Amino acid sequence: MDARLYIAIDPRADLPPSEQLAQQVRFAVAAEDIRPGERLASVRAIAVAALINPNTVGKAWRDLEREGVLESRPGDGVFVARSALKVCLAAREAVLRERVERLVADSQSAGLARAELQEWIDACWARRRGFKRAGGA
Repeated sequence: MDARLYIAIDPRADLPPSEQLAQQVRFAVAAEDIRPGERLASVRAIAVAALINPNTVGKAWRDLEREGVLESRPGDGVFVARSALKVCLAAREAVLRERVERLVADSQSAGLARAELQEWIDACWARRRGFKRAGGA
């Protein structure tokens, strides 16, 4: 059975689409929305669903294979590698810590008090509380 994976590519984002896709796969593995051993949908199906070129998906898959997140089985498809969870947890932590560091630095340089930043984070968290991950089956 193919793993269900929700991908949203933002054409205005700083990251290129292939890296956005790779990051979303890493995060889905880290969140255990997709698990080691699960087969991913075909490159074409993901490209159609995400409104991106199949070559973009192929690039993301090659990058994730080099990292040990995915493994290709000729004639059978692309699967989440056994070692993927550990790799993806480390990658998620690195990405999110860097973003938090940048947010705190920007907030401090803008004169925002810690309590005010915490209020903003709490409000954002509350708004997203109803968000359901589409990566799970």
